[in-house]
Amino acid sequence: MIKRYAFSDLGGANYGWLNAKHHFSFANYYDPQKLSHGELMVVNDDRIAPHTGFDTHPHRDMEIITYVRSGAISHQDDRGNKGRTPAGSIQVMSAGTGIFHSEYNLEDEETSLYQIWIKPAHIGVAPRWETAEFPKTPALNKLQLVVSGDGIAPLQMQQNARIFVGHLNKDTKIEHPIQGKAYLLISEGDIIVKDSPAHKGDGVAISDEVSVNITAMSDAEVLVIEVPGLQDAR
Repeated sequence: MIKRYAFSDLGGANYGWLNAKHHFSFANYYDPQKLSHGELMVVNDDRIAPHTGFDTHPHRDMEIITYVRSGAISHQDDRGNKGRTPAGSIQVMSAGTGIFHSEYNLEDEETSLYQIWIKPAHIGVAPRWETAEFPKTPALNKLQLVVSGDGIAPLQMQQNARIFVGHLNKDTKIEHPIQGKAYLLISEGDIIVKDSPAHKGDGVAISDEVSVNITAMSDAEVLVIEVPGLQDAR
C-alpha cells in the first residue's frame, strides 16, 4: 500500500524563528490517524531563521536523526559533544538514559532540515552523538545507505532501521527494495512513486511492499526511512 501526504495538508506551526511542518502528530498538532508509521514517530520539516534555534532541552530513549538540507545546524550537549552539521550532512543522537542538548542555526542564512525520531529497540542505552557528511553524487541504480542499526552504514542508530538518501537526475529510475515499513520524503523536485506522482515536501507512506519504483520527473532528492514495522501504527 502506498499513500501520499501532500505538503500542503501537513500539520505545523510558524513561530517566526521556526517554521515547522509535521508529517505525524507532534507538539500542538494532533491527528489520530497519523500517530506514527511503525517505529517512525516524528518527521518534522523545519526551517530555522538565522541566529536562532532550539535552547537546551532534554530527551531520553529516542533515536533523533537530523538531515540538513540547506544552511547548517550547530549541536552541543551535556555529554561534551559539540559540532556543526552543514547541508548534505546527517547527525544521529541516541538519547538513551537521558541527554540535554541545544541545536542552533548560527549561520547568516536560513537552515532547512528534516528532524526524524525513531523509537529505539532497547531503552536505557548510553547516550551518544555523531555526524557525517555525504557527497551529493547522483544515484544511478540505487539509493545510498547513510544510517542503519546493523553496523553497515556510516552512521549508526539503536534500532533495526535504515535511512537512504538519493540525488536523482531527471529521468533516473530506481527500484528500491524495502524491509518492513517505509516512509519516503521528497526533499527536492518531482518524482513518481510506483504510479503516483509526488512533489517537493510530500511524504509517502509505504506498507506491505517488497520494493518500490521511483522515477525522477525532474532533478530530485529523496530520503527513504525504513523501520521494522512491528509496532502498531496508524
